[in-house]
Amino acid sequence: MGFELPVIDAASLTAWCAGQLGSPVQSELFRAGHLTRVIGVRLADGRAAVVRVRSAAPRVAVCTEVQRQLSGAGYPCPRPLAGPAPLGAYAATAESHIPGGAAMPGSGRAAQPFAAALARLVRLTQRPERMPSLAPAPAWTAWDHRQGGLWPRPDDLDVDLNAVDGPGWIDAAGRAARQRLREDPDPAVIGHGDWITGNLRWHGDQLLVVYDWDSLIADSEAVIAGMAAAIYLDPAPTVAETREFLDAYATARGQPFGPGQLERCWAAGVWTRAFDARQQHAAGQPVVSLTRDEAQERLRRAGLRGGDPY
Repeated sequence: MGFELPVIDAASLTAWCAGQLGSPVQSELFRAGHLTRVIGVRLADGRAAVVRVRSAAPRVAVCTEVQRQLSGAGYPCPRPLAGPAPLGAYAATAESHIPGGAAMPGSGRAAQPFAAALARLVRLTQRPERMPSLAPAPAWTAWDHRQGGLWPRPDDLDVDLNAVDGPGWIDAAGRAARQRLREDPDPAVIGHGDWITGNLRWHGDQLLVVYDWDSLIADSEAVIAGMAAAIYLDPAPTVAETREFLDAYATARGQPFGPGQLERCWAAGVWTRAFDARQQHAAGQPVVSLTRDEAQERLRRAGLRGGDPY
């Protein structure tokens, strides 16, 4: 049931860097990653770079191009240096190394810096229709997947979530959120689908860098903002903190969400939190991403006011 990160030996890595970056690896700075093997390197010519290795997919090239455009526009993200190019059976890219920064802004859990940074990102990206497809979206964002069943297959767990017995309230929450998201869709924009503290670094309240550009998605702005509002903090945002994020995001974009859009924001947050909860249960872990009471309150804010849907 487990997921294994790509295994990259030193010889293959240095050969790739020599071919793609014009200099072999002198030393490794770090190895990390969750869905992608992330390797910091010091090259023989003195430069530092980060090599990212993951399964090959057409969306990798699209994500890299969006990242390149954002970097060129002055957005705080690593600058793509090479790739995607094959590294064994995988696709590898290289980007500039931006170390340092704090895991949280100086204002702590206040939503405004997180929301304003995401709104700026969305504002700077092109419309999805001008780009090749970013499909398939990462599973935790893929409420509109076409795999059959309620839940898409997880990216890091070899299991069919639809076949695992579990708390019915999680499925009910995901199903209700998905149905609400299918109603009155808005035009799509491009945004970051994993807007969590682990992917952001700060200098005070100034954003230093955003990582994990493989998590770009094309969806309505309400969905992108709503998912971020539900996951941007660790521990996960409360209902009040989610509301604060959505208010701050609306201010940053210069336009409030309409009532239906705001309901879709809340439904998107329920979907991604319920997906994580379903996956935690399937892996035999404590379910910490969502509680039944909180799901009910979030669904109420998504426009499901007919009582407990479970």
